[in-house]
Amino acid sequence: MLSKYRTKDTETSADLGIIQTATLTLLGLIIGFTFSMAIARYDLRQTYEEAEANAIGTEFLRADLLPSKTADNIKSLLGEYLDQRILFYSKQDRETAKKITQRTIALENAMWSELLPIARAQPSPTMALVVSGMNEVINAHGYTQAAWWNRIPTAAWWLMVAIAIGANILVGFGARNFQRNVGLFMIFPTMIAIAFFLIADIDSPRGGVIRIDPRNLIDLKNNMSSANGAAPTRGINK
Repeated sequence: MLSKYRTKDTETSADLGIIQTATLTLLGLIIGFTFSMAIARYDLRQTYEEAEANAIGTEFLRADLLPSKTADNIKSLLGEYLDQRILFYSKQDRETAKKITQRTIALENAMWSELLPIARAQPSPTMALVVSGMNEVINAHGYTQAAWWNRIPTAAWWLMVAIAIGANILVGFGARNFQRNVGLFMIFPTMIAIAFFLIADIDSPRGGVIRIDPRNLIDLKNNMSSANGAAPTRGINK
């Protein structure tokens, strides 16, 4: 009986409300999942920064097992290597970051070349421990670089933007007094823009406001400097 009293505008409004609800729900879910992806990648980058500091500190300790001259050379190279790793986390332009990476790889090759002749000449469980530590230092750099390359897929961004545009259009279309309350209806696109900015900022490892602070590497550097070449306090798992 009620259906014959329903006007066409009423039916259209009801259908529009269903579409708006579904679209806004979908947008909320996608933003939530994308934010979770960005946070997971940020946490992974933090974990690998700590792993790098532990690996470098441990190898610094194990270098004392080497002959004195080789140990001094390895420690000197590790100190310079640590400086490059700290620079890697600072805000750099693309060209400077590329040079830092090239210098890091060159130092890795120099440390390996310094260690390899001693390892071949004096094969022993102790020497295997030192070689294993150097391998962990190099691997930690590779894991960190892979984590920095692991970004939210571009397709996910385009999907999220498309749904956000559709949601804003539906909200504006369904507003009866849009012209009278323009400021009120601008709250929704503003909130969406803030959410997008936050996700993009967290997902960007080198730019933006929220970045990885290499506090573990800096702490290791301070310990090594204050000890004036003595063993650092980090990375004591020999």
